[in-house]
Amino acid sequence: MAVWMEPSPAREHVGGLIKHFRKRAGMTQKRLAYETHVSESLEGAYERGERIPSAGFLIDADRHMTAGGVLETCVRLMEQESSRAQYLEWRLLEAEALSLSGYVDTVLPGLLQAPDYMRALFRSRVPAFSDDEVERLMRRRLDRQPVLLRDPAPTVSFVVEQAALERPLGGQQVLKEALLHVLETLRALNHVTLQVMPTKVETHSGLEGSLQLLSSPDGRRSVYFDLEGKGKLLTRPVESVQYVEQYGAIRAQALSPAKSLALIERLAGE
Repeated sequence: MAVWMEPSPAREHVGGLIKHFRKRAGMTQKRLAYETHVSESLEGAYERGERIPSAGFLIDADRHMTAGGVLETCVRLMEQESSRAQYLEWRLLEAEALSLSGYVDTVLPGLLQAPDYMRALFRSRVPAFSDDEVERLMRRRLDRQPVLLRDPAPTVSFVVEQAALERPLGGQQVLKEALLHVLETLRALNHVTLQVMPTKVETHSGLEGSLQLLSSPDGRRSVYFDLEGKGKLLTRPVESVQYVEQYGAIRAQALSPAKSLALIERLAGE
């Protein structure tokens, strides 16, 4: 399922540059499409800001139109646009998912975070977010949490590193309230489970980092994770199957839900 977005200022700007350099070079859309190995319709969509130009296209187009590196400098900007589009697609998939699961290695799962913990997390970022940006990010994350209360409810499971439960983001009181919030959620919603990956575990299949998975009503499995701060969404079965297997291994290596609950209760001081 592809997400269509209205042309953003960034894509319109880059599309305008492509059109400018194409005309300056005396090239038709058909010719540029041929030289850059894309369809003519896709090249036109790039110019109108309706699609996100790939890095390969921008680099090839820059060379064929003698743009002097101008288009090549737009690669990072378009990668950010692509990351945003994939995040929006994940949000749509998440809202209708039959099941949600995820392994989190450094912080509490976003769907289980309390507001003060969330605020402390976003304020830890370097370079720092502005206060307005922190509030915007909090609203975006809080808007996702009602998916846990949906009817019919999705089956939800998380595996969290023990270190994430012990890291006092915002201070010990903020952490305690965050853990109590997690406990309250787990006790109130029997379709949500959480397992803890012990710090002293000797076999760990999640060392590559956090990942999120879901299953859609059509039976498709999708995976979303961050690569150096860039969101990446995988929806093709051939791509997602290895991560489904990886998550299964991670769950098998973690504490049971009952032992995990007892550990969180102890850490929260209950």
